Amino acid sequence: MKLPGLLLFSAPLCIAGYGVIRLAGRADGHYGPGPDWQAAHLFGLLGMVLFIPVVLNLSRELPPSRWRDGTVGLTLIGLGATIVQFTADISFAALAENKADMSRLSNQFSDIPGVRPLFYTVLPQLFFLGLVVLTVLLARRKLLPWWSPPLLLAGILLSAFSLDFLPLTGAAILVALLPMAEPNVLGRVGLRADR
Repeated sequence: MKLPGLLLFSAPLCIAGYGVIRLAGRADGHYGPGPDWQAAHLFGLLGMVLFIPVVLNLSRELPPSRWRDGTVGLTLIGLGATIVQFTADISFAALAENKADMSRLSNQFSDIPGVRPLFYTVLPQLFFLGLVVLTVLLARRKLLPWWSPPLLLAGILLSAFSLDFLPLTGAAILVALLPMAEPNVLGRVGLRADR
């Protein structure tokens, strides 16, 4: 079974879209709160939500095991934490009158004990770690090419270095997972899955 093409393309493209809108919004020096901030974060939120079925579909390609189930569980926890983060950021921007007000609301939330590691620094990283482990497991079973895990990891590390690289991160995730797409999708984009 191959991953539905719409999901496979939409989730990473939303991450790339978040990065592109963020860069455009920051170009004038007035990023957030405002339409550019909200649009970027809505793209990011949608991407995270769409990754839930992507992760579940990827896991179905693997035989049941503790590694698979543990990886999927941690990945979904990371996605959940990231979804809370995006939702909070969108809410604070909607309530704020200016950037200072938005920062104040955000700091009030993140200063609650446990909030920063739960939703900003530690748990969200489980999504990216879990996605890399899933691609390694799929590559070991020859369901993905050998280059998919390192490409995915490189893309993720770029965004960890700077959020300005988010468009490249989204593109790297898409290319790394593309061989899992339905064969007819690969034919339409001029590629084929060599398994």
